Amino acid sequence: MNYRFFVAASVMLAVVFGACGGGCERTRSADGQLVIGLTVPSLTHPFFIYLRDNVMAEAEQLGVVVITADAEDVAAKQMSIVEDFIARGVDGVLISPIGADALVPAVEALNRANIPVATVDRQVKGGQVLVHVGADNVEGGRVAARYIAQQLSDGGKVIELEGTPGASPAIDRKKGFHEVLDATGIECVASQTANFQRAQGQAVMENLLQVHQDFQAVYAANDEMMLGAIEALEANNIDAARVVTVGYDAIPDALDYIRAGRLDATVEQFPGRQARTALRLLVDHLRTGARPQAPEVYIQPVVINVDNLDQAEDKGPARGN
Repeated sequence: MNYRFFVAASVMLAVVFGACGGGCERTRSADGQLVIGLTVPSLTHPFFIYLRDNVMAEAEQLGVVVITADAEDVAAKQMSIVEDFIARGVDGVLISPIGADALVPAVEALNRANIPVATVDRQVKGGQVLVHVGADNVEGGRVAARYIAQQLSDGGKVIELEGTPGASPAIDRKKGFHEVLDATGIECVASQTANFQRAQGQAVMENLLQVHQDFQAVYAANDEMMLGAIEALEANNIDAARVVTVGYDAIPDALDYIRAGRLDATVEQFPGRQARTALRLLVDHLRTGARPQAPEVYIQPVVINVDNLDQAEDKGPARGN
């Protein structure tokens, strides 16, 4: 999509829809295209930047307009964004909710306004959602634990960094991780949240190193936390190559760390495929009334290490293909 056209269209939408209440008739863009509202937890995360870029690239292919909004990791702000989408009279909403419980009122508000909503990557625990498209995060936690168990065949101790409390990926990845790990001889000596943030991953790991010196592995529920943890290890003269380290998301920085021997593995959950699939299903429903064959669509995650880097989803600039 031409960038100048998108900006102009967005400004026009803001003017046309600004005074529209939740009950007004749905309005289209200037040239009759469907208008989709997209909100993600935070565009400081490479994962969500990549997800947004794939939505935009798919929107160009489908001939729809997408209005994007960054919730900046604040649930109340994401709720306000959804309320603004309703006021603008968008045709549909694609949301990656900050919290499974916190954004239920947003979905319920969309339901009352008769605006179809799909979730991507993260789920909500209430309201009516057309479809959820995401990775099987429970299985993702399992495959991370299996990888660690294979590397520590004689047992050992692991430190775990958890994601944002209440976020469905954090809950599911932890669940799957412990389903496998707790059935092995490996002990989880510490588990603490670092809120999916690299700086917090480093700070939390720094604190844990003051208490725990005997450990053989570190698992983090996303790469941002894992890379921060590696920085903490190296700052404390601990060779990260001698510790089994596993992240989650397969972001470009993580793949670079794997190539350099500073990270053992990451879990790929194919966010580009998630984003494009969710948008296609939402747009198809808006255009034809068709409902997805299943209310939930899950993509199977895989472990990426130095041996299969070519299997990671290309997270360079999104292309409309």
